[in-house]
Amino acid sequence: MVALLLSPAIKRSLLALLLAALVAVPFVPEIIYPIFVMKVMCFVLFACAFNLLLGHTGIVSFGHAAFFGSSAYITGYALRDMGLSTEIAILAGVLFSALLGAVFGVLAIRRQGIYLAMITLALAQMVYFTFLQAPFTGAEDGMQPIPRGKLLGLIDMNSDLSLYFLVLASTCGGLWLIHRIVNSPFGEVLRAIREHEPRARSLGYAVNRYKIMAFALSAGLSGLAGSLKCVVFRLASLTDVHWHLSGDVILMTLLGGMNSVFGPAIGAIIISALRHYFDALGAWVTVAVGLIFIACVLLFRRGVLGEIDHLLATRFASRRIVKEQKNAQI
Repeated sequence: MVALLLSPAIKRSLLALLLAALVAVPFVPEIIYPIFVMKVMCFVLFACAFNLLLGHTGIVSFGHAAFFGSSAYITGYALRDMGLSTEIAILAGVLFSALLGAVFGVLAIRRQGIYLAMITLALAQMVYFTFLQAPFTGAEDGMQPIPRGKLLGLIDMNSDLSLYFLVLASTCGGLWLIHRIVNSPFGEVLRAIREHEPRARSLGYAVNRYKIMAFALSAGLSGLAGSLKCVVFRLASLTDVHWHLSGDVILMTLLGGMNSVFGPAIGAIIISALRHYFDALGAWVTVAVGLIFIACVLLFRRGVLGEIDHLLATRFASRRIVKEQKNAQI
């Protein structure tokens, strides 16, 4: 892993540079559009949250858009129709999506493999048609315009600068939580379930309970991403709960590398950038994304970050062998 090969000082320096660049974005809008960066951060969090299931638990979900979109709708309803403050509306969306994720988990873990994936897809389609028919969602028109509200009742979120730092702080907090989950004893159990579920059961772990908790955590963090996107664009639409979005997050995860904590973030950045900068191509954007995915599968089987990990590991191993040979000759 890259994180293991780099020294703590280098990792801290890279993290500081990245944070400094993100903090500087709203002050240089002529270079990069802050709204686009906020959208990318939302999908980065969404992809990394999804990877808690796919990469670390070994569960394939075809219905993660249900959590992302339902949280967006609940947040929009809380802001527009109930007049709640921004943080309460976001919290309501996150809690709803986490509860929905637990329900999905209870129903889906009765099966494994492709059957589990199909159950999540069927449940997600039920959520989609629920929001299509619900009176407050606006059906095909979506829920709009959604007021951004005031954070803590004091900070006006209509200010793009205030909104940007809210999204940045929320995304960083969500990614930190994912990192803590993955590198905790709970994360070790999830990986044990992924590698050999019967052995995990034989060791006395309540596998089903861990799976449900993984579903709920992944759904809640996905919901946080959906709520933030709703506040940024002042819109919650059926696109947010459509199965296409579930396919997109799977693509992001596989493209970036699912065997790492933050690999999916790279995939989210690539896909978001392609859809943004090649939007003029219209429907051909989908063709371009498909070609890139095919190339990745054929040439980068481990994903972008996985290939970087492999190259660095090979290079470090070669240097160590050369050094050991020179020491032996001396």
